[in-house]
Formats: sequence, C-alpha cells, structure tokens
Amino acid sequence: MGWLNVPRIYIELAYLLTAISFIVGLKRLSSPRTARSGNQIAAVGMAIGILATLLDQRVLNIWYILIGALIGGGIGFYLARTVQMTAMPQMVALFNGMGGGAAAFTSISEYMKVVGPGNVPPLDFAITTVLGVLIGSISMSGSAIAVGKLQGFITAAPVTYRGQQLVNAGLFVIALLLAIYLLAFAPTNLAVLVLIAVVAVVLGVALVLPIGGADMPVVISLLNSFTGLAAAFTGFVLRSNVLIISGALVGASGTLLTQLMSRAMNRPLSNILFGAFGTAGSAEVAASAAGKSVREISVEDAATLLAYANQVIIVPGYGLAVARAQNAVRELGDLLEEKGVTVKYAIHPVAGRMPGHMNVLLAEADVPYDRLYEMEQINPEFPRTDVALVIGANDVVNPAARNDPKSPIYGMPILDVDKAQNVIVIKRSMRSGFAGIENELFYEPNTSMLFGDAKEAAEALVSAIKEL
Repeated sequence: MGWLNVPRIYIELAYLLTAISFIVGLKRLSSPRTARSGNQIAAVGMAIGILATLLDQRVLNIWYILIGALIGGGIGFYLARTVQMTAMPQMVALFNGMGGGAAAFTSISEYMKVVGPGNVPPLDFAITTVLGVLIGSISMSGSAIAVGKLQGFITAAPVTYRGQQLVNAGLFVIALLLAIYLLAFAPTNLAVLVLIAVVAVVLGVALVLPIGGADMPVVISLLNSFTGLAAAFTGFVLRSNVLIISGALVGASGTLLTQLMSRAMNRPLSNILFGAFGTAGSAEVAASAAGKSVREISVEDAATLLAYANQVIIVPGYGLAVARAQNAVRELGDLLEEKGVTVKYAIHPVAGRMPGHMNVLLAEADVPYDRLYEMEQINPEFPRTDVALVIGANDVVNPAARNDPKSPIYGMPILDVDKAQNVIVIKRSMRSGFAGIENELFYEPNTSMLFGDAKEAAEALVSAIKEL
C-alpha cells in the first residue's frame, strides 16, 4: 500500500486534467500575446500531475521523492532566475539532455524490477524499454555536446574525420543488433540493455560533433523531439497515460519546429545533420574581404539619419542579446516614434540561438507585439524604408544568400535589409557570424558601420537624438 490511500479514479482524473492543460498551454504558446498564460496553464497542469503522482498508491516512500524534488527544484529555480538570455539555448539543451537521461535511467530501472531468473518480460514492455533507453541516451549525450558547443567548451566548428559517416552508421547498426539480440535471445540479460545505452551515448556524441555551431538551434530542437519520444516510450514502460501524452506532445512539437527551422534556412534536415555547415574560419573571411572597404559612420551622423527618417526598421540579432541591449533599443525606438518616425522590428525565424530568441528579448523590454514583424511581412517594407538599423545580426541579413550560388547559405531566406535606402550596422567588429562566412552587406554602398557594443551604441544614439 502507498503512503496515502487515494482512490485510483481521482488519480486518473488528475492525470487527464494534466494532459488537457498541456495541450491548452501548448496551443497558447503559438502567439506572443497568449504565451505567458499558456506557460502558466502548463505549469499548473504539471503541478497537478506531480501531486497526483505523489498521492498514487504505488508510491511507497514519499520522503526520497521529496528530497530529490527539493534538491532538483532548488537547482532548477536558481538556474532559471540567474541564466542570461544569451545562455538560454544552453539551458534548453541541458534540460533536453536531463529529460532524455531521466527517461533512459527510468526505463533501465523498471526493466531491472521485471526481469529475473525465469522471469521473461512481456515483448511490448521490452520493446518500449529498449526504445526509451536508446533514444533517451542519444538525446542525453547529444545535448551535452550541443551545450559545450554553444558555451564554448567545445569548438563550434564541425569536428570531422575521414569515414565518419561509416562510423556513425556502424554505431547505429551495433545498437540495433544488440536490441534485436536482447529482445529475441536474451530478454533477461540486463548487461545487454546497459550496453545498448553505452553505444547510444557514444552515438549521440558522434552525431552532434560534426555539426557546426550555426546549426545548433536546429539540433537542439531535434534533440527536444528525441527527449519527448523517449519520455513517451517510458510512459508505456510505466503504464503512465499522462507521460505518454506529454512525451508525444513534446516529440511532435519538436519535430514540427525542426521542420520549420530547416525550412526557414532553406536546407533539408539531412544537410544540417550531415553537411558540416559552418566550416569557414576567420582566415578565410579575412582573405575574401581583401581589397574591400567599409564605410564607418559617427554616432552623430547616424542619429541625424534616424531622427529625420520617415520609417526605420530595426533588425535585432545575437549581438543584441550578448550586449543585453534590448532596453536601450526600446528606448531608441520610443524616442524615434516621439519624433514622428514609424518604427518596426524585423524578426528572422532563426535569429539568435533558438527559435523566438529575439521575440523574448524584445518582450522583456516591453516592445509592443504589434511592432514585431515576421520575415514574410516585413521584407516588402524594406524598399520604401529610409533606414534599416541592424543590431548584432549577421547571417540572416547576408545578401550572399540571394546572390552567391557558391555560398553555403545560398537559398536561405533572409531579411532584405540591403534594399533599404540606408543601412546602419551596429557591430563590435568585422568578425563573421556563426556560419563563419563573410557578410556582403557590410560592403554595400548604402551601408554604414557603427562599431561598438550594441547597448553602448544604442544609448549613445539616444543621447545624440535628444540633442537634435
């Protein structure tokens, strides 16, 4: 018996309510206006699900669970409160890995309870256990590599070697053969299941290492779907309907998001996973830029150009996130609007290091939602825009995506900032973006470079405009 005898019907009803809240919460996340409430609804549903689990009769010792929850919850609360927005993708990847690892370890633990001398587990139970362990282990180790690449612990450049695809294929075949052997010939051999987990961990590392840092947002989204699938299979192992539903939701949404991001980059997922994109280094960029020159602009001249414009489109990028310049940029936008300038914000689907990165930053600074425009909406506006102000964006505004068939980003939809009458680019230096390629925009005759920290530059522009 459990620590508290609650009728099973109430537990299942609580789980049903949890599942409904996840679905409603996920639906509301589709719009910035309802995203906050969607998050809150899902959080309440999660709390209900946790409480129902703690009241479940199958829970024999609640104290171990409470101690673990306090430790894990405390760490999670600290990380959520202290993480910088620039490190949010790393935290998402870390949580992905934790979820995948939890699914794998839980599946192994449940398998240990069932197997024994002469005790052969049911086939459906064994299959879902193997799938949970395999997919969860890949997600765990792959996410760890993604965190390292984004944080700088591991080089962001693709790590490649001859015969790499054969090695990856070999690891997958080994894991598959081990799974077949376990299911068909040795269903009680726990060592084989553990070996599957070890091979899957190595496979996760081998799959993510060759992927360049520019593609890490897509990889994180894909690994998120892996974690959801692993959780769903673990739900079958535990006979938990709510875990099956929530895992399936995460898996489906992660898969759809991965497809949307691949489409936004106009590259098939196979090219992202196996194309070793982002190999160009700073030396190549410097060589290709030889003989070209850029035009610098002073803060005063930039302020005059902005203040007397009819329409200004602000294009935020990762540099804005690094400098935490969102509040200064909002102040700049508000000041321009006070002077009668129409101000709009152009959001590229893969700007930053994760989907919605720029939306979250600007929302944090209380920029009105109706000022944010997606790429398809804003691109027709650039030809009739006086000034496009690019703040820390690089690859997503590179005209090479349209003009240079040899460029690795050729065909990727970009923001057409080069079609504006004037372009001002705020950037620390001429270094390349995460794709590691030269940006043709910087050398266009209508482009001026305002070098410096994004926050300091925005604040300087505000001061200069006030003096006009």
